[in-house]
Amino acid sequence: MSGKKRTVWNFFERIEGDKVVWIIVLMLILISIVCIFSSTSRLLEGSQTRLDIVKSQLFVVAAGLVLIIICYNIKNIKLFRWLSQFGAILSFGLLALLLLKIDTPFVRSIELNGARRILQIAGIQVHVFEVVKVAMVLYLAWALDALKKGELKGPKKIIWKKVLYIYMPFVTILLMIIPGSNSAALFIGGIMFLVILLGGGNLRDMAILAAAATALIAGSWGIYEISDHKLMGRIGTAISRISESEDWEQKVLDSRPGSDEYYKALDKIRQPYSAKIAIKEGGILGKGPGQSTQRYVVPDISEDYMYSFIIEEYGLWGALIVIFLYVSLMARGSIIVRNCGKDTYAKLTVAGLCLLITGQAFLHMFVNADIGPMTGQTLPLISHGNSAFLCFSLAFGIILSFSRIAQRRIEKEQRDAQPLIELKENVQAGLEDLDDFETNGAPMEEEDSIEDEMNDYGI
Repeated sequence: MSGKKRTVWNFFERIEGDKVVWIIVLMLILISIVCIFSSTSRLLEGSQTRLDIVKSQLFVVAAGLVLIIICYNIKNIKLFRWLSQFGAILSFGLLALLLLKIDTPFVRSIELNGARRILQIAGIQVHVFEVVKVAMVLYLAWALDALKKGELKGPKKIIWKKVLYIYMPFVTILLMIIPGSNSAALFIGGIMFLVILLGGGNLRDMAILAAAATALIAGSWGIYEISDHKLMGRIGTAISRISESEDWEQKVLDSRPGSDEYYKALDKIRQPYSAKIAIKEGGILGKGPGQSTQRYVVPDISEDYMYSFIIEEYGLWGALIVIFLYVSLMARGSIIVRNCGKDTYAKLTVAGLCLLITGQAFLHMFVNADIGPMTGQTLPLISHGNSAFLCFSLAFGIILSFSRIAQRRIEKEQRDAQPLIELKENVQAGLEDLDDFETNGAPMEEEDSIEDEMNDYGI
């Protein structure tokens, strides 16, 4: 490779790491740019045009690519490992600022739809839950690896180290997410649970964690009821979505068009029904780029219902391509995990991040297909959202970096395996001797020894 002349044609050949993951990243980014351009006019403000939206998205994409390349070029896994230990502290700090409703010129907690999920830091909006997803996966991977290596400080007994470094962060972060979003709490809690399970959690430990999570949800519901529905309002939202018994479709049909009852019932079914209409109208080939009609009906089609929009404009084939990309990421992630050898931190990080990306993608698709209540989870690296895009870019950058490190480790092991080459030469030499024996008979020296032995016996 070093002797080859560097040209545009062998550029991709010179890229290290898992090339399939690179293709997945680039494909998702291209789909994102095309879909954001034609998805909705809701993103337009004032005199903005769609070209302005594309320019803004290109800026975010460029920032995401820079983040991916920076992570990709970090060749020392110890740096990632050192930074990961602060993931729980970062998550706790950001969530605390949300819950404290901080309001200063530099940092401000923003309430949206009755929930606090966004911090405005120096004029930049940060979706806290998106940061927490990635940060907690990295932290738990570090904590489980450090526990296995005996590097955790504090109590001497392992069980108390587990409580201090693993169980308490799990429960605390889960409790702090619930007031802002029940679906995000369940999803992030589920990903953390799987990372701990993959890290060697036994049946007793996992049962304790599951019981703790259940107790938290039950306690939150109790607070909601005792406070006469004034505290833990998101619990009420979740209960209403799960136990919805009203037939809002029938109410739309029965109500007088233009009445308050009609519009109230219509608002209840507008988004999920429009998403299903988009899927049906897309068919096999789709309507074509820019031809969506449901983008004018669904206000969040560029975020929560992006998959429905893709099907409407690009049909079944477009939907299958998106599914294929996320499934391929999971498959390649399993290969990278195997190539990480005995490095527990690297294996858990790659596995956790791949589960996070793929799991959120399929959760988004299920909601778009009206399988389960609305969760507000976006389509990773495709849906509109600056914080989500950058956080998932960070996740992809770490996966690519670890795949590059794993690839170099395998190449080093192959170079160090010299005895295999010598054995091959010895076997080849033996085969040549056998071939010579079968062709010309025994060598002259061996024939002379046979004749001497025959003379000794008088033959």
